[in-house]
Amino acid sequence: MSSNSAQIEHQLHRDFQELVEYVTGAESQFRTAYEVELTLFRRLLALGAQLLRLFFVQRATMRPREPVYASDGVRLNYQGLRRATYFSVFGRVRFRRHYFYAPGHGGICPLDAELSLPPRCYSDLLRDWAEYCITDESYDESSKVLKRILGLSISKLALETGIQEDATDVEAFYKQKAAPSSEDEGTILVVQADGKGVPMVRTEPADQPARRGKGQKRTKKKEAVVTAIYTIAPYHRSPQQVAKALLRDLTGDEEAKQAAFPSSPQRPAPVAKEVRATLYGKDIAFERLVERVAQREGTRVRHRVALTDGAEPLQDRVCDKLPQFTLILDIIHASEYLWDAANALMGETHPERTAWVSEQLLNILSGKMTTVIQTLESRAQDPSLSTSQRKTLNTTIGYYQRNLPYMHYDQCLANGWPIGTGVVEGACGHLVKDRMERSGMRWRLSGAAPMLMLRAIHVSNHWDTFQAQRMKSDLQELHPNRHLIQSYTPETIA
Repeated sequence: MSSNSAQIEHQLHRDFQELVEYVTGAESQFRTAYEVELTLFRRLLALGAQLLRLFFVQRATMRPREPVYASDGVRLNYQGLRRATYFSVFGRVRFRRHYFYAPGHGGICPLDAELSLPPRCYSDLLRDWAEYCITDESYDESSKVLKRILGLSISKLALETGIQEDATDVEAFYKQKAAPSSEDEGTILVVQADGKGVPMVRTEPADQPARRGKGQKRTKKKEAVVTAIYTIAPYHRSPQQVAKALLRDLTGDEEAKQAAFPSSPQRPAPVAKEVRATLYGKDIAFERLVERVAQREGTRVRHRVALTDGAEPLQDRVCDKLPQFTLILDIIHASEYLWDAANALMGETHPERTAWVSEQLLNILSGKMTTVIQTLESRAQDPSLSTSQRKTLNTTIGYYQRNLPYMHYDQCLANGWPIGTGVVEGACGHLVKDRMERSGMRWRLSGAAPMLMLRAIHVSNHWDTFQAQRMKSDLQELHPNRHLIQSYTPETIA
């Protein structure tokens, strides 16, 4: 044991004895549980830092065997000890390790590879915890949490840099990510797509006016294209059941919910649901989605279903990129147009409005779209209607006529297919809005794009697996010849 190690170990024993005295001595009779718990936590963090330093010092005691070579094969000369600063969850730890160098070929510390030290001074564990917080909360709030719990102050620039660096590994992660075993998959492969705006910083002209004109806004929004993929088991429902459930959802009638599904089996849950978002356009989003579809195809898949709202650009890309999928119009959007027509005809408080919607909705779900369109066309001919009423009816008619190929709900229900985009709409809210649209938030593309990539990893429950692969990738890049790299697995990280 080196003299340095002996000193650290001696101090550790003294510090530990002081902690024992703190909780058992006479003064402990006058301390509250909160005071003791907080003090122990702070002192244990300090002990952790000392123990970690002892570990590093012990490992750095032995000088590496020579010769030591650079990655290009040039022999490096020993230069002595070089200081390292390592920011851990316990705080900052400094130690010295042996350094080798040759002019024009750089230098290395062999211990860095042995310990799998990260490329920057922040430990992988600290980086993991910090970024997990950041993908859920704002940078400022995350910094406050780290400061309050661990007593660490990390600059926003360092946090942003970590997010940007880690996002570069997301594509490789999904390309290598294995699909669930076929035994776990459902028989219906489902994809969904939607869009959600992200508030961006508007580039201001140099000679901008002192005051904005009417309608001018400080920010603009850029569409984040959100996609989802999962498998699911069939879930058979009747048109009557779905109609009652939809009316319950829109009216808040819990009694209708119980009446709609008196003895139905429990709704199956999505299997291995993955959600992603990109600010680089629909083509990029669908390229990624097509790749994941290819990875999720398996022997258990019997049906392929794609769900979108009525946005034609999304529908066009589904038909072009995923022709093997049956495209379905989200039933919620279809029913909203029906409510618009009912409000135009009767007003929002008319006592017969809900009954009229219920009748038309049941026809839609039963495959009688021609009947619904004819009913609307007939009502639109009423000469007593105002121009705005007729316009609303014609809008609904046009929407249904354009989407007729995607509204065979009777067949979907008979097959047990999903007919709603709840998964991707939930992702638009949880993945995008909850993180990107908080009060006062304005993003630049360089910050928003990587944030969405990592937040998708977070909300899809892939965080630990991704971090394991990310650290392995960093290690391979920094130390390509490290012979123990194969042992660096998610199990060893956990």
